[in-house]
Amino acid sequence: MFPKRAAIALSLTALALVLLVSFRTPTDVGAEQGAGDTAVVASNQGTGVAGAGGDTSTLGSSGGTGSAATPAPASAGGGTDSGGATKTIDGPTVETRYGPVQVEITVSGSQLTNVVALQLPDGDRHSAQISSRVEDMLASEALQAQSGSIDGVSGATYTSEAYAQSLQAALDAAGL
Repeated sequence: MFPKRAAIALSLTALALVLLVSFRTPTDVGAEQGAGDTAVVASNQGTGVAGAGGDTSTLGSSGGTGSAATPAPASAGGGTDSGGATKTIDGPTVETRYGPVQVEITVSGSQLTNVVALQLPDGDRHSAQISSRVEDMLASEALQAQSGSIDGVSGATYTSEAYAQSLQAALDAAGL
């Protein structure tokens, strides 16, 4: 006969093997969900956003977000405003734990007309996937808000906050 302990050990080993083979990483789950499942979370200046991993930090504050801003000079045409002239201004590069974030804004008169992400986190496949998913959402939020007080994107908390910081600094440099 087969000893009772050996039968239990064999059963537990088989169960562990089944669980190991069926394990799905968060990257696998995110790839299957697709871009349509991203939620936009409303946030107000100074209240913070809870994102993936349960992190909370203050949007638009000068500290406490785990990121540091590096000032960037205004790009060509960004130095003067002659009435309704169009100018392009680069925001500072904001370092996050996943990589740098920097935006460039185009202003016509006192109207924000375009926002382009010059840098988004792409150090690994997962960060690049998140960045490509949220880039258009954040730009749309910025154009709609006409300010740096934009809604954060769930699952991209650090990127959203850094985007808002770079955007607000560029808007400040433009005098908006």
